[in-house]
Amino acid sequence: MKSSVILVILAIGQSFVLFTKNIDVSVGSIMGLSAAICGRFLTSGYNTFFSVIAAIILGAVIGMINGIGVAKFRVPAIIMTLGMLGIIRGAMLLFTGGKWIEDIPNHYKQLSSITVLGLPITVGGVLLILLLLYFFLMKVPFGRYFYAVGDNEDGARLIGIPVDKVKIYAFIISGISAALAGCIFVMNIGFVPNQTGTGIELQVIAAAVLGGIHLKGGTGSIFGAALGAVFLEAISSSLVFLKIPAFWNSAISGFLLLLIIILDSVLKRWKRLRQLEERRMNL
Repeated sequence: MKSSVILVILAIGQSFVLFTKNIDVSVGSIMGLSAAICGRFLTSGYNTFFSVIAAIILGAVIGMINGIGVAKFRVPAIIMTLGMLGIIRGAMLLFTGGKWIEDIPNHYKQLSSITVLGLPITVGGVLLILLLLYFFLMKVPFGRYFYAVGDNEDGARLIGIPVDKVKIYAFIISGISAALAGCIFVMNIGFVPNQTGTGIELQVIAAAVLGGIHLKGGTGSIFGAALGAVFLEAISSSLVFLKIPAFWNSAISGFLLLLIIILDSVLKRWKRLRQLEERRMNL
C-alpha cells in the first residue's frame, strides 16, 4: 500500500477533473516541479512545514491557471494542460539547472517511516484525505456540483450551479494533489531526479478509469480511483519482481485504458440496441 500512495493521491485529484468532463495531463509535471521546490527549500535550511506549504501553494496556483484557461477562456482541457505540461517541465529544468536535488535532510526522509495505528503516516494521511473528500462529494451540496457539471453542463447552469467555479476548483484540487504527491515522493526517495513525474499522467488517468470514472464525466467514485491506482501499482511491483523492463508499465496502462473505453462503448451500444428491440416488440 505504501508504494501506491503517490499514484492514489494523483488519481484522487484527477477524479475531480474527470467528474466535470475534463482531463488534466499536467499532473506529472506539477508533481515534478513541486518535488523540486520542496526539495530545494529543505536543502536550503527551511523547515518541513514551510517547504511542503510552498509546494502545495505552487500546485494550487498552477491548477487555478489550468482551471481559468478551461472555464473562462474555453480552451479545451487537453490543450490547456498539455501546454502547461511543457511549460512546467521547462520551468523545473530551469529551476534545478538540469541537476538532481540531493542531500534531503534526514528528518524529512524519516517521516515516511513513522507509523500510526500500524499504518505508515503517508498511508494514514491519504486514507484520511480520501474519507474527507468522499464525505465532501456525497454529503456537501457543493460536492455534488462536480457530478452535475459533468453530467449535464447546460442543465447545471440553468439551475444556478456556478459551473466555471466548479471547474476551476476541480483543477485546483488536482494541482494540490499533484503537489502533495511530489512532497511524498521526496520523502520516500530522498532526492529529486529531473524526470520526476514524467509519463505518470497515463497511469493516473488509467487508474481513475479502471476504478469506474467515466471520461465523459458525471459518474464514478474516488474510492474506485484509489483502488484502480492500487491495482496498477500491484502490476508495476509484479513487473519489478519478475525483472520485466519498466516501460511495460506504460504499455499496460495504455492497454487497460483503451480496453475499458472500448468495452464501455460496446456495452452501451448493446444496451441501446436491446432497448430498441424491446420497443419494437411492444408496438
